[in-house]
Amino acid sequence: MTTSMERKTSDDTTDDTVFSVDGLWKVFGPKADDIPADPELASLPPAELRERTGCTAAVRDVSFDVRKGEVFVVMGLSGSGKSTLVRCLTRLIEPTAGTIAIDGEDVRAMDKSRLRELRRHRAAMVFQHFGLLPHRSVLDNVAYGLEIQGMGRGERREKAAEVVNKVGLEGMEQRRPGQLSGGQQQRVGLARALAVDPEVLLFDEPFSALDPLIRRDMQEEVIRLHREEGRTMVFITHDLNEALRLGDRIALMRDGEVVQLGTPEEIVGSPADDYVREFVRDVPREQVITVRSAMRAGDCGGPGHSGALAPDTVVADAIRVVSESGRAACVVDNGRCVGVVDHERLLGVVAGTGTYREAA
Repeated sequence: MTTSMERKTSDDTTDDTVFSVDGLWKVFGPKADDIPADPELASLPPAELRERTGCTAAVRDVSFDVRKGEVFVVMGLSGSGKSTLVRCLTRLIEPTAGTIAIDGEDVRAMDKSRLRELRRHRAAMVFQHFGLLPHRSVLDNVAYGLEIQGMGRGERREKAAEVVNKVGLEGMEQRRPGQLSGGQQQRVGLARALAVDPEVLLFDEPFSALDPLIRRDMQEEVIRLHREEGRTMVFITHDLNEALRLGDRIALMRDGEVVQLGTPEEIVGSPADDYVREFVRDVPREQVITVRSAMRAGDCGGPGHSGALAPDTVVADAIRVVSESGRAACVVDNGRCVGVVDHERLLGVVAGTGTYREAA
């Protein structure tokens, strides 16, 4: 387990934390409550736990914070526990043990009324299966959540029209779901979630049923919306490339546990164990690792820092700059040179001989 997954204390929660999860368990089976409370049972591998108790621990002692304005990705293969985890955040699935808080409020202590308010106003879910109402138009599907909230017809349709335009469905307001492509239906689902103006958007593998080109378009849509609105997002996926593309931070799950939590750069550049290392083996490192991690100490000198690179420039782009100039490039942050990258250093990252830890 990585240091970022060590047990949190109350002092760890900062003002910019939206969701705070600590020691979360979800166990399915008889006497599920006994598993987290018994250190011997809690430490059993999944197969042995099932054999001895008839229980499956879908989420095992998971702790993390989701920060305001970030895209937090939970990824893992089928059966890793990622979808169960996201459903626990709003108690669509009841956790077995542990704590969940949103803006410091205990989610597990919420009564039915408060829980409805959480799901309708504060944390909206976007599912893989769109769940659109087939007899309603695009506009009325998008307005449905506002109708549930009690908003008047004219006001909710006006608000829905704004969101329909925002997700690129202008001109399709009166179509029925059956007249839309899969990608367009998913945009309606996204618009419906956005219409209630939630603090957090929760995505449960929303694009996995779409073909690759439409899937990429929807990823671009999420990136655009996040850039424009800065909305907090929790995104569940089994696709590593999708996780690396969207995530500010990624929690990689296996058998109900988070085996590594970090930025895409940290996970690709410094895998926590052999499982993660195998997972990211075929990822082009130069497309993920930045010059912040590849640079060495030094200063190119001279006014204006000719050929300067921003710290978050990926290595692939830096290689082109260095190749064209024929000399090392200065890494500049807020007008100050913070380091230097040269061909040797950059190619070391590509080859995997310059690791994240060594470069950092």
